[in-house]
Amino acid sequence: MAAHRKPRQRTLTGPAGRTAATLALAGAATATAFDGAAHAEPRLTPAQVKAEVDALYEQAETATERYNGTKVKADKARTALTHLRDEATRRTERLNSSRNALGSIASAQYRAGGLDPAVQLALSSSPEEYLEGASLAERAGSRQAARITAIRKELARIAELRTRADGRLTELKASQSELARHKSAIQEKIGSAQRLLDRLTASQRAQYDQGQDGRDQGAASPAPGAVRAPNARAAAAVAYAYGAIGKPYVWGATGPGAFDCSGLTQAAWRSAGVALPRTTYTQINTGQRVSRGDLAPGDLVFFFSGISHVGIYAGGGQIIHAPRPGSAVRLAPIDQMPFAGASRPA
Repeated sequence: MAAHRKPRQRTLTGPAGRTAATLALAGAATATAFDGAAHAEPRLTPAQVKAEVDALYEQAETATERYNGTKVKADKARTALTHLRDEATRRTERLNSSRNALGSIASAQYRAGGLDPAVQLALSSSPEEYLEGASLAERAGSRQAARITAIRKELARIAELRTRADGRLTELKASQSELARHKSAIQEKIGSAQRLLDRLTASQRAQYDQGQDGRDQGAASPAPGAVRAPNARAAAAVAYAYGAIGKPYVWGATGPGAFDCSGLTQAAWRSAGVALPRTTYTQINTGQRVSRGDLAPGDLVFFFSGISHVGIYAGGGQIIHAPRPGSAVRLAPIDQMPFAGASRPA
């Protein structure tokens, strides 16, 4: 038994024990340091943070314009679905009235139709009156047959309406799912940008915000009316945009209290009596395309390769636009972003 007994481990004491403990602690500290380094977020310079944040906001704006376009589709599908359902309800009510009338006629005929027509003629005290009544009954039968034909047509029409309504409902549900995806993408990009900004010190964040504001304000901002618009409608659109300066950017907003970029241009031109479509990539195809050298106040100016941003030209090399989440409508130099094109709505 003693030969198989596990030997007792010796506990180190004295200087040897202290040395072993020190080595163990040092090893644990080293492992922790390496583990922390593996999980620590890389340190970015303020310039790198700014570049990443700007890219995230551009991606968020692209998703916002997709959201806006999908919302237009969803609204159209919802409106069409409501109209189809209303029409089906009205036709169903008329169908029920026709069915009730047909049922009353059938009941009356059942109650009065117990005798053979030849017997009724033989028993009639006035054969002339009987034959006249029979002629009226034949015409009534023709009208009844016409009612049945009309009812059958109405049933087919109601079935068609319900089929179309089902299609619109499917389209609406697909648009709603797409809206949810775009909304999630927007929130994810904005959240990532905010987390990056939160890594800046207070002074670095102040410099970032000041750089955004200072870059947007420009050196020579034209006063309202200082540059002549080509027509009264363009002047009205520019005046509206000036009046919106300072109002917050909110994605999906079209005013009057908040705007996204295409929501601002749409609202500005709506105030002038001109209906623009909702998104940047549809607004650029509205009206007449103009070159950068021919810009006039009121023109729509588009930026980035994906046509994801738009502002309204104010003259003097400046635009009025709703820049990004966390900012407000403001004047900005046209050179601030990569120019992608311009159009003149009217």
